[in-house]
Amino acid sequence: MGFFDKLKSGLTKTKNAFFGQISEVVKSFRKVDEDLLEELEELMIMADMGAETTESVIDQLRDRIKEDKITEAEDVQAVLKEILREHIGEGEPLSLTTKPSVILVIGVNGVGKTTSIGKIAARLKADGKQVIVAAADTFRAAAIDQLAVWCDRAGVDLIRQNEGGDPAAVVFDAAAAAKKRGADVLIVDTAGRLHNKKNLMDELAKIDRVLSRELPDTDRETLLVLDSTTGQNAVMQAREFMNAAKITGLILTKLDGTAKGGAVFSIKNMLGIPAKFIGVGEQMDDMQPFEAEMFVNALFDETEGEV
Repeated sequence: MGFFDKLKSGLTKTKNAFFGQISEVVKSFRKVDEDLLEELEELMIMADMGAETTESVIDQLRDRIKEDKITEAEDVQAVLKEILREHIGEGEPLSLTTKPSVILVIGVNGVGKTTSIGKIAARLKADGKQVIVAAADTFRAAAIDQLAVWCDRAGVDLIRQNEGGDPAAVVFDAAAAAKKRGADVLIVDTAGRLHNKKNLMDELAKIDRVLSRELPDTDRETLLVLDSTTGQNAVMQAREFMNAAKITGLILTKLDGTAKGGAVFSIKNMLGIPAKFIGVGEQMDDMQPFEAEMFVNALFDETEGEV
């Protein structure tokens, strides 16, 4: 099964809750009017797109209907798809031009941070890059051992210390190893605690200082992992982390387990951060670079190349 088919399958709950119903709603209307727009608005809210994003999409749709003089209800769906693609925006590739480059991965515990690191490491290894992973989440029980399992699967090196160690010390050791071994990419796992924002910010600032000192002038990606099943809570998490780090991209996980996939649109619309990876399962190849057209087409249960 190709990734597009996995994506379609993984988005079934969201599709059934909202996008799969759009065709039925459109077919039930003979003309394009405010009643149709209200029905679509209600479906978007149900899919957890958020009030602000939903209002923006409906306003754009209303304007397009007037501009293009759309009179047939069935034509509304095609225009809606275009607007949704524009709202979610294209994903952006990782910027990893220096040797080494750094990927800092952040996110609360339980969002799929460890598995995301393993999958990204495996993709980079398959692309011929030498990867080192730093186990800087030293506070959570078994976090280091879980990361070790994924690194073993991906076939990449892991730099670790004992549980409870200093995260910045792990990053220092990993930076030294990256330089000594000529690694292409250093991926840094971090602790996912939001209950004390000051500690989180202090810890990330300390890691940042170590990386800036030991690996100056290197490309650095800071990727925030968000659990899509949490819907609008993911937006709030992202805002908290934006206060602690300069986030360059999002990793959206667990889309196969939620009917709230519409939150993806809200996250992008409200935060302006590009989605860089999307995950719909636990296998190594169940995470792929984000593509807006593929994502929207999968939600509408259409073919991969369909516009």
